[in-house]
Amino acid sequence: MLLVLTGVTAISVALLAYVNQLTQEPIAQANAKTLSDAVGLVVPAFDNDPIAEKKTQEVNGVEYSVYPATKNGVYIGAAVEATAMGFGGELKVLVGFDAEGKIVDYSLLSHVETPGLGSKASDWFKKDQRGDITGMNPGESLLTVIQDGGKVDAITASTITTRAFLNAVNAAYAAYAGQNTSDGTTGATQKNVESTDSADNTVATDTISVN
Repeated sequence: MLLVLTGVTAISVALLAYVNQLTQEPIAQANAKTLSDAVGLVVPAFDNDPIAEKKTQEVNGVEYSVYPATKNGVYIGAAVEATAMGFGGELKVLVGFDAEGKIVDYSLLSHVETPGLGSKASDWFKKDQRGDITGMNPGESLLTVIQDGGKVDAITASTITTRAFLNAVNAAYAAYAGQNTSDGTTGATQKNVESTDSADNTVATDTISVN
């Protein structure tokens, strides 16, 4: 019986490894296409390959992926990936900035927020929606919800998710500004970012680089 069980286990492991190998490449290709489509959505029209020209920028010990966009050799903006912990877990957002640091658009790449509540973040902050953040420049004023003295209308019954989303956007801008500074295109100063978790009323303060 022990030999049979061992044999079954070995065969199962081998089959799982084989299936994983078969699906690994298609999954990677699908993820690459999703990212490519998202970059094309959140930054102005470009004629380079932002993904191939991907750079990394470290902010407070965290590395961010920055996808620079150019047109006719002129820098016109960038898309930046950033993550934050929402109500249900980690959410990942891709934020597009123009050359002046204004938000062009965003794409919520992944999240585990409550369906019908926190999941509204995929559209809530889009152009002409209640929480519209397009055209805002986090370098001029960090994005915060109205409840915290900011200008962004929080998702109904999902203030924690909204704060997490805005923290991710602010972090994305910090990486964008830091990357531009390293390229010599813009300057950057330091500004404190305070995020409050309404669940326990604790306040965490981080320092990020902004214009």
